[in-house]
Amino acid sequence: MNLMLLLPAILSFLALTAHWLHGGNSLLAVVSIAMCFLLLVPRRWVARLAQVVLILAAGVWILTSYGIAQQRMAQGREWKRSAVILLSVGAFSVVGAALFQTRRLLVRYRRPMPRCFH
Repeated sequence: MNLMLLLPAILSFLALTAHWLHGGNSLLAVVSIAMCFLLLVPRRWVARLAQVVLILAAGVWILTSYGIAQQRMAQGREWKRSAVILLSVGAFSVVGAALFQTRRLLVRYRRPMPRCFH
């Protein structure tokens, strides 16, 4: 069951890896793919780091969406579909970050549970 909860985070990291590779940034691509493997380490700091990276990834997708939309508008091309797709990928990253607050992942990564779960 933990794998199903981690799947959005893993897919988000893989999408981010592809984004960095497409942009020619090998270092950030390696960091993004390493995040997938880091999820195997059941430590509190791993969960927090994953959440931070996923939120930053959402920001990357927002900025990328804006840049592509501006470029396509300047060229007189259709831009709405690509904006919706990239913003959806960003929202998916936020969902991946939020899932680290579920009871199962809180237990897996040994984080203290919020009072509402007690």
